[in-house]
Amino acid sequence: MKVTPKKHLGQHFLRDLTASKRIADLLSGHRNYRTVLEIGPGMGVLTQYILPKAQYQTYVIEIDGESVEYLKTHFPALDGRIIEGDFLKMDLDTLPIAGSKPEDPLAIIGNFPYNISSQIFFKILENPARVPEVICMLQKEVAKRIASPPGNKEYGILSVLLQAYYDIEYVFSVAPGAFNPPPKVNSGVIRLRLNDANGLGCDDKMFFKVVKAGFNQRRKTLRNALKILTLPDAITDNPLLEKRAEQLNVAQFVELTNYWS
Repeated sequence: MKVTPKKHLGQHFLRDLTASKRIADLLSGHRNYRTVLEIGPGMGVLTQYILPKAQYQTYVIEIDGESVEYLKTHFPALDGRIIEGDFLKMDLDTLPIAGSKPEDPLAIIGNFPYNISSQIFFKILENPARVPEVICMLQKEVAKRIASPPGNKEYGILSVLLQAYYDIEYVFSVAPGAFNPPPKVNSGVIRLRLNDANGLGCDDKMFFKVVKAGFNQRRKTLRNALKILTLPDAITDNPLLEKRAEQLNVAQFVELTNYWS
């Protein structure tokens, strides 16, 4: 079925069907998930390529009532699997997914709205073990930042927090002309797969605090940036404190975090 997206609520709807299919085909079943949750399906341009994948049970979550009605009319296969509401206000463990338990894995996929893409990732980070795979399109600058290795200006808070749990791959770019209406920036598609680490090896909440404090003053050395957290005596001679946050990898942030435990 060919779906023609429309302009609605100022959003940028993907109209390039080749790109839509490429995104859907990135679903890999990593860690044996059987449920796929699409965030913000709109008029179903991506949904139409996910639904034929019989190995998955597809759910969509949509905040816009008009889009929900469109999906109900044009995608009868989604009957009972359209969740109306705001993903950011929902608990992953209590989503109305038939037969689902809090420990059951699910993949998240979607063309994430530019203005809330970071918030979506922070929501996923509340329970990364539940989400073994994330496939999404977002502003290219943000996508590059998330996939960036240490040592450059693109590397930031989300880079570290997500790379602590996921192996991240920047897959391909999408030009503005692929959308209706065209945005003023390019987009990028990334895939995140839960890594093999069995936990961080440190206190998760403290890890988040250390990473955020380090990057909130990224021009300063960590010795100065982390003063807000009160440096433990045992850490004062650590050479990592002479570096800036963008120079540390996940393991080094874990090392620093363990001094607060």
